[in-house]
Amino acid sequence: MKMKRKKLWMLTAVLLIGAVALYALSATQRDITQEMVLVPEAPDYSDSTMWITVDSDSCGNGADVFYVVSTWEEDWQDEAGRTSHYADVWNEHHRKHMAREMNKVAAYMAPGNRFYAPYYRHATIETFMVADEDSIRRRARMAMDDVCAAFDYFLARRDSTRPLIVAGFSQGGMAVVELLKHMSDDTYRQLAAAYVLGYKVTEADTLQSKHLKAAQGESDTGVTICYNTVKDVKYAHPVIAATCMSINPVNWHTDATPAVLHDTITVTLSPEHHVLVVKGYDGKEYPPYKGFLNVGDIHSCEPWLYSECLQRNIKVRAQAWRHRKE
Repeated sequence: MKMKRKKLWMLTAVLLIGAVALYALSATQRDITQEMVLVPEAPDYSDSTMWITVDSDSCGNGADVFYVVSTWEEDWQDEAGRTSHYADVWNEHHRKHMAREMNKVAAYMAPGNRFYAPYYRHATIETFMVADEDSIRRRARMAMDDVCAAFDYFLARRDSTRPLIVAGFSQGGMAVVELLKHMSDDTYRQLAAAYVLGYKVTEADTLQSKHLKAAQGESDTGVTICYNTVKDVKYAHPVIAATCMSINPVNWHTDATPAVLHDTITVTLSPEHHVLVVKGYDGKEYPPYKGFLNVGDIHSCEPWLYSECLQRNIKVRAQAWRHRKE
């Protein structure tokens, strides 16, 4: 009996030592993996080079527009072979990519307004190509923190008597949702409208913040404008378009009343699926990307197809906000 207990004790000891060794190896592997992942240096928003700004409000009666750029980078490696899942705001190539969109959006959002767009460490496209929503949000957390830091810096220096417009496309739209959760009630009272272009607002989001209030028409204020464009409802992509709110940015209806854009394009909202269905427009200038985007959803068109409608609407809502304050 004593011999059996001794053998059992020795076997237990061997298994314990093996488990400890395996854990140590796993910890080492984890450390190596962490060492091989590159997290770019954080932006300094007191540095003017971290912003694209345009002041086109010569009369002083426009809005302050805070715009968040979309996803531009894929996973990339530095010279040491470390992989990064984030854009580097100090990398000239990454900055040029982001600036391309920010300047193009400024061309129609800035006139008559003051326009502010921060560079930030946006999560790479690979982040959004996984099916797990929790994984996406964990990976994108740092990007959202950057945007909130930029927004707080912007708020501390802006004239709070002016109407506030917050807008973003794709991952930038995700950031707008997070900003609405992040902002105080006092800041929310400054909000004329928030534009979530090509992203979603979920029921869970609305439960987390009373600031997420769906637009019901063309001129209501303190509201969120959200839309996604598809060729057919079957192409609605859940990662970006599984939203609980939507509105047609051409006629500002929330029902299925069709609207005509540029004389040849019919845009109809599906209230059931919360997406815009377009006819007479194939979006061929936006080829499919990695089999993930522009595969019937025409995701890349969101800030551009409706740019004239958005430009007019920002002015309408900013004026409505001013009238409400009088």
